[in-house]
Amino acid sequence: MSYKAKFRVWRGEGGEGRLEDFTVEVNEGEVVLDIIHRLQATQAPDLAVRWNCKAGKCGSCSMEINGKPRLGCMTRMSTFAEDETITVTPMRTFPVIKDLVTDVSFNYTKAREIPSFTPPADVKPGEYRMQQIDVERGQEFRKCIECFMCNNVCHVIRDHEENKPAFAGPRFLMRIAELDMHPYDTVDRRDAAQDEHGLGYCNITKCCTEVCPEHIKITDNALIPMKERVADRRYDPLVWLGNKIFKRSDAKKS
Repeated sequence: MSYKAKFRVWRGEGGEGRLEDFTVEVNEGEVVLDIIHRLQATQAPDLAVRWNCKAGKCGSCSMEINGKPRLGCMTRMSTFAEDETITVTPMRTFPVIKDLVTDVSFNYTKAREIPSFTPPADVKPGEYRMQQIDVERGQEFRKCIECFMCNNVCHVIRDHEENKPAFAGPRFLMRIAELDMHPYDTVDRRDAAQDEHGLGYCNITKCCTEVCPEHIKITDNALIPMKERVADRRYDPLVWLGNKIFKRSDAKKS
């Protein structure tokens, strides 16, 4: 069974562009990315779209469908009414290269700023021993496919371009939290999370969690616990007193 659907697709380069209207055939079981490919094949051969696996695992086909960040390959046409006009636009937070393709290099820049996993020097690969609870805590975050929709929807950078130099976004604050939870990671990441990567900018609206295609509880399981660990260090009076005492003791020894 097939029908004709109405699509409005963003066309343009750089900061200039417009929405163009199309009427395109839709067949049973298809997803939005199928329709974009049909548009390329039949009406707009120069339409640019980024995609790879078409299985919801590479994160390449991130776009905004009716104003919500989604994966084109995982958004089924059956979720829309047949007479509904479907609007497809590029991710708004990142600069448009052409049509639906955006420049997501911001995310790779932030990734490079985070120190990698740093185990103890005297523990060799194969000698790590972890409790199952520690394995499970970090396992959820490793499901991330780096679609960058969480960073795209985060209003801290979506609505405030000036925040980008100081804010890593949910994706990479989650990475910092994951490493900080690892029992074999020797880097103290709490001060850096707050001072260098902008953890304090996050006001836990959970919009990042809502759009995650892997259903990772970014806010509840990564960002809030990281905020709590930072607050314990900086504002817990007992921790503050302990830091003062130990620093004084270290100074005397030296």
